[in-house]
Amino acid sequence: MTIATDFFDMTAAPMRIGTVRLKVRDLRAVSAFYQSVLGLTPVATGANRITLGTGGTPLLELVGDPKLAPLDPGQAGLFHTAFLMPTRADLARWVAHVAEARVPLQGASDHIVSEALYLADPEGNGIEVYADRPVSDWHGESGEIRMSTDPLDVQDLLQSAEDTVWSGFPEAGSVGHVHLQVGDTAEADRFYRDVLGLDIAARYPGASFYGSGGYHHQLAGNVWNSRRAGQRPERMAGLDSVEILVRDAMTITAIAARADSAGIASTRNADGLTLRDPWGTAITLRN
Repeated sequence: MTIATDFFDMTAAPMRIGTVRLKVRDLRAVSAFYQSVLGLTPVATGANRITLGTGGTPLLELVGDPKLAPLDPGQAGLFHTAFLMPTRADLARWVAHVAEARVPLQGASDHIVSEALYLADPEGNGIEVYADRPVSDWHGESGEIRMSTDPLDVQDLLQSAEDTVWSGFPEAGSVGHVHLQVGDTAEADRFYRDVLGLDIAARYPGASFYGSGGYHHQLAGNVWNSRRAGQRPERMAGLDSVEILVRDAMTITAIAARADSAGIASTRNADGLTLRDPWGTAITLRN
């Protein structure tokens, strides 16, 4: 049997996801969930905030404020933060871990490009945990990226763990993509494709998938729960910001120019370029 080795190298992508920041009402409970269920570890702590990650790399920042309004699932914002496992075996070990811990899952899908499982944190923020398939499996006869939502063969997946056990989120793991709830996909395209410069890698009814460097998507936006939604209330729990790591500093300069031409306000400082999408999510680009 030939084992495919052509997996996507996220570190080589022109743009990839860095840290996701969530505003939460119960910082202790939500932080404990991500540590116990996903195996993330504290990277930094501050007043009413904690940054979690793996191997010292930050992946998720939680900012606590008990006075926030609860998350409204019909608003624009986060559909899910997608944590990418380095290998199928890592994903299988995690599945065995959550099964033993009786963590409730919301779904499991074979997307052709990946195998994925879904759940939510205690405040309703969506989570995907997935492993990519080899890039050679992604494309159709015309070279297009094929994506689907088919049942996942969980038993076959579990066999790839090969009797090894979960020992925490892998150091080579990352946030592979962030899937957003938006009010309108055409408006999302104008921001994420036309201003940020991402490719439309694939489309679903009511959703666009935005990729960089040939990846199936580092970002996505759908209207399945949030069609015609306006800007998200500032004082509501949920998604606050998404960091995008950019390989070439000139790319950030070009994005700033396109944002200015589109009338989109941006702020540039030592931390990078920050601008907001049409629904209020802060996007910070760093080199």
